[in-house]
Amino acid sequence: MAKKSMIQREIKRQKLTKKYENKRKNIKKSIKRASNFTEYMNLQQQLQKLPRNSSQCRLRNRCWMTGRSRGIYRDFGLSRHVLREMSHECLLPGVTKSSW
Repeated sequence: MAKKSMIQREIKRQKLTKKYENKRKNIKKSIKRASNFTEYMNLQQQLQKLPRNSSQCRLRNRCWMTGRSRGIYRDFGLSRHVLREMSHECLLPGVTKSSW
C-alpha cells in the first residue's frame, strides 16, 4: 500500500492537469505559430508561469486498489501483485493462468 500522501499528491496533479489542459494546448499551438523571437519568448514565459504539476508528463500511473506506482498493467489499472491475486481468484473475466 502506498503512502496516503503520495496518492493525494497524484490526485492533486490529475486535477491540475485537467484544469490547465486547454490553456497549455493553446499556448503550445501559439508557440509553434510564433513568427518572431520576442513573441516566442513571451509565450514560453506564459507556459512557464503555469504550475509544474499541471503538465501531463508529471502524472504517474498508480494501481487503483493499492496505490502502487510500479508494475501497473494499463488494461486493468492494477499492479502485478493484485492482478495475480485477482486472476487466481477468477475475479478478472477472460484472464487465465498460462500453462504449456
